[in-house]
Amino acid sequence: MKIKYILLAALFITVTFHASAQIAGKWSIEKANSWQKEHPWINGANFIPSSAINQLEMWQASSFDPQTIDRELGWAEGIGFNTMRVYLHSLAYKQDPAGFKGRIDQYLSIADKHKIKTIFVFFDDCWNKIGVIGKQPAPKPGIHNSGWVQDPGDPNYRETENFPALETYVKDVMRHFARDKRILLWDLYNEPGNSGKLDTSLPLLTKVFEWARQVNPDQPLSVGLWRWDFEKLNAFQVLNSDIITYHDYEASEWHKRVLQVLKTHGRPMICTEYMARTNNSTFANTMPMLQKENIGAINWGLVSGKTNTIYAWDKPVKDGAQPELWFHDIFWPDGRPYRIEETDLIKKLNNK
Repeated sequence: MKIKYILLAALFITVTFHASAQIAGKWSIEKANSWQKEHPWINGANFIPSSAINQLEMWQASSFDPQTIDRELGWAEGIGFNTMRVYLHSLAYKQDPAGFKGRIDQYLSIADKHKIKTIFVFFDDCWNKIGVIGKQPAPKPGIHNSGWVQDPGDPNYRETENFPALETYVKDVMRHFARDKRILLWDLYNEPGNSGKLDTSLPLLTKVFEWARQVNPDQPLSVGLWRWDFEKLNAFQVLNSDIITYHDYEASEWHKRVLQVLKTHGRPMICTEYMARTNNSTFANTMPMLQKENIGAINWGLVSGKTNTIYAWDKPVKDGAQPELWFHDIFWPDGRPYRIEETDLIKKLNNK
């Protein structure tokens, strides 16, 4: 047995000793399951337009690209996807709060036209430490997510004097869209503890749940499990998420063991990141399994673009040549499927 399954089992023992860490307002199991019945099987991708290298380039007024968003979400609609997971960024809000919310509304209108719901992500501990407002860098050839930036960044995430401004950001955006049926779920913090932060992300994780519960939106809240040895973070995330979300980039036999354990919570589940071809996490071996279990399936990547996620995390291609096998993503920038058998499978699962 892999060591992670010992750690995963330990998570549920740990949860019983941290019940006091639950913030008031969590949905009941009955309410969560009623919410799930209102939605068809959730499936889609993590989305950023191919013209953006990171969240700032997606959301800043100078580089917001509704034409590309519309075109690429049309390709998603064509294969039956009904949900996109989309990252926001606090610096884009800081630069222009009203305009930022207006662009979110514009994005949601485009997505809704394509019959696509949205999961919005607030904070993120992955990749480059510091984001800078303004023109974003060009991609580094062959390097996965060379320009992606953390939010609120490092060391900003652990400096409590930054928390009031972050609270304003979260509450303002969430209140503005708290009754918006185009939004499926709020994913409050992507992979807390990543980039070597470990438990130092817990104070901000705690605060973002508190802020969100104070707003009390119609949509559920969640933060996805992703590292099974993060005892304190995992316990807090499970205790406070209305819907269980998680990431798994492994082959289906290992992925299945994870979902079997997480199902014991009795709550709806969404896998908000999966599909890494060179890890043997594929559409063919994972997506039908998730559909059978009625677990949402949100793979990483829709269209190959400036994020360079066709390249693996730890295997750069210095000259930027096409990798032997794409790591993530489904479509070429012109809309051609990378593998027609994959898009055919997705359409079949979605009765398209």
